[in-house]
Amino acid sequence: MVPNFSCNPRFLNWKDTSEALASGSSPELSIISKTLSLGFLTFMARILAFDYGTKRIGIAVTDPLQIIATGLDTVHPKDAIEYIKKYLLTEQVEAFVLGDPKQMDGTDSDSKQHVKGFSTLLKKAFPTIPQHWVDERFTSKMAHQVIMQSGLKKMDRRDKDRVDTIAATIILQYFMETNRL
Repeated sequence: MVPNFSCNPRFLNWKDTSEALASGSSPELSIISKTLSLGFLTFMARILAFDYGTKRIGIAVTDPLQIIATGLDTVHPKDAIEYIKKYLLTEQVEAFVLGDPKQMDGTDSDSKQHVKGFSTLLKKAFPTIPQHWVDERFTSKMAHQVIMQSGLKKMDRRDKDRVDTIAATIILQYFMETNRL
């Protein structure tokens, strides 16, 4: 029996997938080629996003099919590279997305130098993983709004780790939306 992977509209069933790969005529070819390996379906690698701060880094991650962005964790900047190394032992990551701190007029903010330093550390530790930058203006404000609307108690809404993780999730969601096929 041929397995049918058509539960997600972005993917075709196995028969259609093999025919599309053979003909090269399918618009989903780039997605399919990232999800097929040796004749059976595998998952795409995840994408990690970072909302960098000098006290905390919010981290978000996609699901294996790169459909949903979810908050992963918040770590201290000095622990970030080690955290990512441990994460990569269990998960494949195809790209990093960094929040690009900008002022209202579009110029770099003062914190840009810190994010650039973190980017350099990422490049040294993980030279094969590409980096993408996304404008992070308003992500913290949007994260606060999400928390306010969530119905959390007042003390829980003050949790800065939660704000940073949600901001990273917003950065990742924006990246995914602007890079869809």
